[in-house]
Amino acid sequence: MPGESRHARIDCSIAVFGATGATGSEAVYQALAMGEEVTCLARDPSKMMIPEGSGGDKKGTPLSDEKLTVFKGTVTDQADVDKVFAGKDVKGVVVALGGKTKDVGPTMLQDGTANIIRAMQANGVKRVAVITTIGAGDSMDQAPWSFRLLMMTVMASIMADKNKQEELFLNGIGSDLEYTIVRPGGLKTEPPNGIVNVIKNEAGAISRADVAAFCLDAVLEKNFAYVKQTPCISSDKGSGFASVLADKTKSRMANRGS
Repeated sequence: MPGESRHARIDCSIAVFGATGATGSEAVYQALAMGEEVTCLARDPSKMMIPEGSGGDKKGTPLSDEKLTVFKGTVTDQADVDKVFAGKDVKGVVVALGGKTKDVGPTMLQDGTANIIRAMQANGVKRVAVITTIGAGDSMDQAPWSFRLLMMTVMASIMADKNKQEELFLNGIGSDLEYTIVRPGGLKTEPPNGIVNVIKNEAGAISRADVAAFCLDAVLEKNFAYVKQTPCISSDKGSGFASVLADKTKSRMANRGS
């Protein structure tokens, strides 16, 4: 319910990296809908569009707002990353980086995230949510067997990059930050339903919109339950396998009528 201590919020400006992607654009769109100031870095700012999941009839149209600033640049350039934080009083960061290895290179996630960490530390920013995947780190046993097969074959390179990205926080230069490493199950581009299940068993599917809402909770809620943790999240959509619906945590989306 509104007003409960769980929803006590950090007053801040938010930086989103990977903002033109399907999940990153959800984080931008939802944060703006909450009245937050949002700053992004994009290789091609013209690709900043209203997302399909939460956008309704406006999906696919240019996303602009007086509280949105989009810088052109690349996350692998420290100077480009630094300008996102300059003069913006950023207090929370959402990292939703992605892309095909052949397009972004085999180490973009770890290199770009290291630049983000350094910029956060230089600007005194502590709170960050990082989207990786089910199967990363110690969660391989939670991935359906078909996912595991892909991760060990055609996805081997991207999984190696994701694992090194996580290690930056778990045992590396970002270990002092208030991070939440978010490992979603299969991602779907559907409207949010507000159901986010933090699970211990096999992962199921979840909409990108609900993943984004969970990440915004992670950087906006003072008493967020999963700081310095690596929650695996699913919804109630299933994955072709048994979907575990335990240890439930409702995202902010459930309280916004979205």
